Amino acid sequence: MLNICRDMCQHQAALAVMGNHELNALAYHTPDPSLPGEFLRRHTEHNHRQISQTLQQLSSDELQQALDWFRTLPACLELPELRVVHACWDAVDLQLLQSAAAELGWMTNAYLHQAARCGTQLFHSIERVMKGPEMRFPNGMTLTDREGMVRKRARIRWFDQPAGCSFSDYMFPSLPLPEFTAAPVPGDISPSPYPHDAPPLFFGHYWLRDRKPAPIRHNLACLDYSVARDGMLTAYRFHGNGPLISDHFVTVPRRSASPV
Repeated sequence: MLNICRDMCQHQAALAVMGNHELNALAYHTPDPSLPGEFLRRHTEHNHRQISQTLQQLSSDELQQALDWFRTLPACLELPELRVVHACWDAVDLQLLQSAAAELGWMTNAYLHQAARCGTQLFHSIERVMKGPEMRFPNGMTLTDREGMVRKRARIRWFDQPAGCSFSDYMFPSLPLPEFTAAPVPGDISPSPYPHDAPPLFFGHYWLRDRKPAPIRHNLACLDYSVARDGMLTAYRFHGNGPLISDHFVTVPRRSASPV
């Protein structure tokens, strides 16, 4: 998949944006100047597990070529007819990423040193754009994900205001646990409502579970339908006019990578 996407981009047959996994891969392989022997993304068991298949499948030269390409991927696409971002379109955060790139160079080591430093404005903005804003679980609740990580926060419907929503309603995707359906949305969230009159926006990241893809609304669509977890590889056939509609989604079922 990496080779297909990169070749299409390099032959001007496709455009791509950076996501959190590409950013993580760069940070995982960039030394931390403040801690000799460490990397910007720590080589913990969890972080190594996330990238282990990539490391197994690529030679050292192939890995370096992939990392070099990742550095060229933009944070977003703003085309005349549509927009693309990995997780969250926030104009203020995107402008900050652009300003930092003008000063430091996009995805240079100097840029990554700031972007990976918790507490900096660049870290905050790149986290929102690449991973999306979140809200803390109610009443100190935690959940353990499939990888064994204990989670204390949920992804949100950042593109909508939370007015009238329960905690479960405002999760994205929703998780209708009794503890969530009865809980309010925290007051300290920071959404980025997407205007109804803005160009169509396509994004990924959110592991949607629906078996039939559909737009979120007339100018918003998520294209992540959990292909890495027995879902569907999903695309949208964009015709350039009118509202986004379900009939224009194209899906391919997941297939095992193991030899038949």
